[in-house]
Formats: sequence, C-alpha cells, structure tokens
Amino acid sequence: MPSLRLAAAILFPALSLSLSLYAQTTFEAGAAKRLITPNQLLPLSGGMGLPKPPKGKQGELMARAVVYRSGNELLAIATVDLLGFPSVLGDRARRLVPRIPADRIWIAATHNHSGPDSYAYPDGKGGHTGNLEYLQLVSEQVAAALNEAFDKLQPAELRLGTANAEGKIAYNYYAPDLYDRRVSVQQVRSRGPGNRIISTLVNYAVHPEVMGSDLGILSPDLVGPLCDMIEKQAGGTALFVNSAQGGMVTADNRDLGRPKDPARAYWHDRREWSECERIGTLLAKESLRAVDKSPWQQTPPLKVWTTPAKFRVDSDDLWAVVVYSPLKYPHNPDRTITTTIGFAKLANAGMLTIPGEALPNIGFYLKRKMGAEHNFLFGLTNDAFGYILTKVDFHSFPRYDYVSRVSLGEMTGETLIDYALKLIAMAGPPTEPTTRP
Repeated sequence: MPSLRLAAAILFPALSLSLSLYAQTTFEAGAAKRLITPNQLLPLSGGMGLPKPPKGKQGELMARAVVYRSGNELLAIATVDLLGFPSVLGDRARRLVPRIPADRIWIAATHNHSGPDSYAYPDGKGGHTGNLEYLQLVSEQVAAALNEAFDKLQPAELRLGTANAEGKIAYNYYAPDLYDRRVSVQQVRSRGPGNRIISTLVNYAVHPEVMGSDLGILSPDLVGPLCDMIEKQAGGTALFVNSAQGGMVTADNRDLGRPKDPARAYWHDRREWSECERIGTLLAKESLRAVDKSPWQQTPPLKVWTTPAKFRVDSDDLWAVVVYSPLKYPHNPDRTITTTIGFAKLANAGMLTIPGEALPNIGFYLKRKMGAEHNFLFGLTNDAFGYILTKVDFHSFPRYDYVSRVSLGEMTGETLIDYALKLIAMAGPPTEPTTRP
C-alpha cells in the first residue's frame, strides 16, 4: 500500500502538470460571416467628395470574422468590404461582443472603392454623405459575425505561408515596380476526423478599385471573387486584410494594348467585373499555393500587445471630417486623435496593425523589423486615417501631392513607426514554429 501511495504521489502531480500545460497551449479557432449589402442601393464612395449615384450591383458586400484562442489569449479579426471602418464604428461593434476584450478585436476595411460612404463625410453644406442607419447595421453585423465565430471555437491547428504572388495582380501606379509582391496566409482547420478548413486569411497589398465608384456599380471589387474562390477550393470562411498599399499600389487592370502615356508608363484600364473575377481568382490561387506545402502546427502560441497611439492632424481637410462628421469621431483639444495599434505573435508569425494606408517603403521596413518567418501588416485596421508617409516623402515631388494632401501630416509615418517598433521590442524575438509531429 505505501508503494501505491508513493506511485500516486508521483503520478498525479505529473498528470496535473501535463493537463495544465495542455490547457495553456490548446489552440482553438472559429469563423463566420454576414451580409452587409444594403437592401436599397446607396451612393458609392471612392474617397472624399460627393458619392456617385448607384446604377446596379455585382456581387455582395460582406463582414467576415475569425477568432483565435490559445490558452488564455484571444484575438478576433474582422473585415468589412468598405473603404474604411473608423474606430467610432468599430467601438459600436465591440460593445456588442462582451466575451472578447475590446483591444483583442481588430476590425479591418478591405478598402473597397465601390461601396457606400463609411465615414459620413461632411458635404460642406451642413450635411453629410453617409447613411447612418446603414452604418449602424454594418456595426451590428460585424458584431454578429464575431459572436458566431466565438461560439464556433473548436480545437484547431494552424499553418502559415508566405510567397511572391505571381501574375498580373497588382502594380504601383506611381512607379510600376515599387510594390511588395509577397502574399502571407493564415489557414486553420479543425482537429480530428476530416480536418475541415475553418478559415483562410489572406494578407496582400492592393487597392480594390478595379470598378471604382464612377461606374455606379456596387460591388466588393476583387475581394469578393478572391474570397469566393478560396471558399470554393478550400472550404471554410475566407478573409482578406489589406497591407501597405498606399501611394499607389493598385489592382493591375491595365489594358496593356491601349497605352495612355507610354513615356510615363500609363495605360488605359479595364474597369469591369470580369477583371475583378480574373484578379481575385488569380490571387486566391496564389494564396493557396503559398500555404499549400506548409506544415500544420497543433499548439501554436498566441500573444497580443496593444497600445494607445496619438497622431497629430495637420490636414485641414481631414480635421474637418473629424470635427464635423455626424459620427462624432473622438478627438483631443490639441488637434490630435487617439487610436489603438496592436501587435501579435501567432506561432512563427507576427501581425501588426496600421490605422491607414502606409506607403510600400514603410511596409518593407516594418516587416524587416518584425523579423518573423511570416510577417503580416494589417492596413486600415481599427481606424483608417488616410495615407501614411515618412517625412522625407511628404510633398517631396509632384506625384506625391495627392497622398500628402490626404494624410494626417508630415510626421504621421514617423509616429507610426515609433509606436510599432516599441510594440515589436516589447514582444521580444520571433517565435519558433511548433510543427505537427
């Protein structure tokens, strides 16, 4: 009998420790989506200025969400097929998702240029160009997708992939070859019989503006066909999160047989739904190729860091939006605005949020400083404050006049980089992968 008691004394603490370690490293995931196409077509906004009258619809606008849980850490990522999704709207959604800490809910706009105004821009006549009922509906649908994704949490495993996306997908309108070709992918599947795909998240830098607002056709642009193809090929819920696509990394819908200004490398564009399908489908195939050979990780660790970040608003145009929009953007008396920047480590990947459209050089720099095997930049996430340039780029030459004018100010890039580097330093060195045995 003493020997049995001794064996139990040795066995049960070891079992308890083993269960404790299992609880700390169990990885779960869930995903869901909701329709956000307005019942009655609304004017289409491609940026500041009067929206264009709607003439028809092609495809559907969606809100999509994935929730990760590893041990006691949670991270929820949601996307909306809109030009932007300011924090004032994001906070409405977060309040309806009480089971997930607010700073663990990251909401990104795909930056679609053929959807309704999501900023409620002042019209200069005492009114605005948004539909407040629709924006409230979108906030509620985002929350519904997040809550369903949380309810669907189940044991899962993760794989990550990064590769150059080949083919005619994107280019830099200002300097054709100056863009990041890398697509990075997160894919999760259920553990157990069947190994069903739960979600696939694609991170790539491109303006979804094949259609634009001028045609008057409401659509998700290339993002709709991208997600549809991934869901058809792999299953589960597909999400697209934009990267550092500012100034001006756009969809490559150039008609190369119709030059507009050959000396300056400008072509006429093909602005039609078939181009959205071609580009979206090609990017979907390249995304699945990037992750196809990657090993599955059963217990990927997750850790999230966030910080409030204050930005000065030097632009009179953007300050007018902050002050006069009926959405009542929070702002500070010293002409600054405060947002949240987040950094997360998921296995051997790093994820950094950017509250706007960072130019490619900022994107390359931050990815290099993140130093992970797979580096994800989540642009237009938790806020969408326009273009983000470094001070040496700001109003440097005529081609940057527009992006400088639609920027908070000269120091926006420096401010972002400062906050980002502090979060990256806080997180420590990159994590090694935990591959499936």
